Amino acid sequence: MTYEHTPLGRWDPAPLTEVADRFRDVKNPWWVAGGLAIELAVGRRIRDHGDVDVLLLRRDQLAVQQALPDWEWWAADPPGSLRPWTSDEALPESVHDIWCRPGPGEPWRIQIMLDESHGQEWVSRRDPRVRRPLDKLGLITSGGIPYLAPEVQLFYKAKEPRPKDETDLAAALPVLTDDQRHWLVDAITQAYGAHPWVSRLLR
Repeated sequence: MTYEHTPLGRWDPAPLTEVADRFRDVKNPWWVAGGLAIELAVGRRIRDHGDVDVLLLRRDQLAVQQALPDWEWWAADPPGSLRPWTSDEALPESVHDIWCRPGPGEPWRIQIMLDESHGQEWVSRRDPRVRRPLDKLGLITSGGIPYLAPEVQLFYKAKEPRPKDETDLAAALPVLTDDQRHWLVDAITQAYGAHPWVSRLLR
């Protein structure tokens, strides 16, 4: 078995089928995020992934403990370090990531990302002016797996694009609709200012 090694431990990402199974009974909305969300939008494998990301709204964070009741949950608090997340603890707004694994010494399997909301709107933590109705935040596969809309995921990747983010953008460009492109251009420009992705999105 191949593991992704990090300073905070090794990763063996859970397959999407396992993620869907574990979150099947969660009543709150959740979405597969990260590079895997781009792959689900594109409909093919793009690259290797060191982890698997699941996005939940901050207000629904305790759903993680319900979905993974027998696992360990560790909060990235502060970013770059991990601490145990205790049962029923409300994480502060400074915590955006939770790493989860079946038990001590086991590889990390699922990373939870927490995002903000107001009423029925998603609110970007990067810039609260960037918003979207919750029912427009994601899509769903034919197999019933919810995933973050590619333009929203690319908005996050656009802040400081890494090589893998450039790969994801190149793969997603052919499948983005005009509406998705225009939303992404507006969001990037508002949050980050002038950006090299804008010209590519407007071609």
